[in-house]
Amino acid sequence: MSTPEKRASETVRHNYSNPPKVVIVGGGPGGVASALILASRGFNVHLYEKQDRLGGRTGAIKEKGYKFDIGPTFLMMKDLLDRIFEESGKKSEDYLTNVRLDPMYELHLPNKVFTAYSDPAKTKQEIERLYPGMGGGLDRFLDTEGKRLRKLLPALQMDFSSPFVALSPSLIPAIPHLSLGRSVFDNLNRYFPDPELALLFSFQSKYLGMSAWDCPGAFAMLSYMEHAHGIYHTMGGLSEIPVAFGKAAADVGAHIHTGTAVKQLSLKGRSVVGVELENGEIVEADQVVVNADFGHAMKHLVPNGALKKYTPEKLDKMKYSCSTFMMHLGVKKQYDLPHHAIVFAKDYKKNVDEIFTNGLESDDISFYVRNAGVTDPTLAPEGKSSLYILVPTPNLDGDIDWDAARARYRKLVIDGLRDRFGIDDLEENIEVEKIFTPKTWEQDLDIFKGATFNLSHCLSQMAFNRPRNRFEDLDNCFLVGGGTHPGSGLPTIFESARISANLISDGYGVAYPSREAAAV
Repeated sequence: MSTPEKRASETVRHNYSNPPKVVIVGGGPGGVASALILASRGFNVHLYEKQDRLGGRTGAIKEKGYKFDIGPTFLMMKDLLDRIFEESGKKSEDYLTNVRLDPMYELHLPNKVFTAYSDPAKTKQEIERLYPGMGGGLDRFLDTEGKRLRKLLPALQMDFSSPFVALSPSLIPAIPHLSLGRSVFDNLNRYFPDPELALLFSFQSKYLGMSAWDCPGAFAMLSYMEHAHGIYHTMGGLSEIPVAFGKAAADVGAHIHTGTAVKQLSLKGRSVVGVELENGEIVEADQVVVNADFGHAMKHLVPNGALKKYTPEKLDKMKYSCSTFMMHLGVKKQYDLPHHAIVFAKDYKKNVDEIFTNGLESDDISFYVRNAGVTDPTLAPEGKSSLYILVPTPNLDGDIDWDAARARYRKLVIDGLRDRFGIDDLEENIEVEKIFTPKTWEQDLDIFKGATFNLSHCLSQMAFNRPRNRFEDLDNCFLVGGGTHPGSGLPTIFESARISANLISDGYGVAYPSREAAAV
């Protein structure tokens, strides 16, 4: 048998006459990445996806020649994506074309525009242009947060099947780097004493659906990942990533079933022994991987009364991320907009408190705009644009009637694009319009409470306090996706797929490449 120290470029398979059968519920990025890894190791993999497309909230909408990513719009830590393919004997470049963006994005404050570049030296010049004398903070930021990521990455790549994992010799050195008691904003303010500048390096906490004033300080490394390693656009949109995983998985023997909904897990005592499809068919399995939204899965895919820890009452008491109001617009002209732009509310702290603390509607919104056509002409007909606008909002725990608020938020977006970018003819040029509210996320995409970024990443819901990759409530059941360890966001979802696939492989004596950390 191969050893765990095999090179990552080698495919590790086990020759079974009757290979163990793994059923995967859900074709989001975690599900299809799991399918690729496990099929490449010789398992008999069957993935079932309710929609007629792969991707889940990383899927796409297509209409009248326009294509819109539903969820993620850029890729960080591309090495982690490449490694999934490499470990499976494939090359990502055979399935995807990823382009590193420079500049990465524009940040629009009420009285100035900050441009973040892929080259830290250029970003440092931009800091000096707008905040004289503070450029040196970038050097300290890159040095300290680089050390933090190198110390914490082993924790992101390790399963937390029990609290004793935290006593691993590879994890104990990471403890001082957790910045316990500090928020992301606190940490960034140490490098950048001007609060406004600190804000420009701390907004990434919203990628986790959290406020920079509440998000644990260790997540300051999210900003480091961007500034040290850049961000990428996937040609055709980020929705191409799960499609590519699905194609590669099929190439190594996985069976991908789209348009096939799972009704519930099949149980024998405390063990998951397969799934029941909506059409009544029972599919037996040796192991089941759940890639559905965690809250939704626990409430709808597990038979009543089967859960001991994650009961409906427990789920309702857990903490969840914010949600989003989103507009996908196909417009019949091109606008002078960057690939990525983030607009900060005039009173940003008040807006953040409304979203994360008070659960209220906002009159003064922050929003994000993607105009990917400046990089990728495949997303709209020639001479036209596919625009993506995202507004962070409270999730469905908030005191908002979204049937009534929908039109008001739409107007806030239209007015914001006019006031902050000078776009005064948008409505007359709209050919396709799709709107998502928190209610849409829950009803159409099965996302519990409409919490777009899944469970909150507060310390009480991280590592061994987060639902485990080897699910603790049921046997033969594994979790992947944003609702399990290491958390939400594409890079960490990829890692959740690797962790669960490795745990399953361990159970059958299947060796796999060692957990060498990606370059940081």
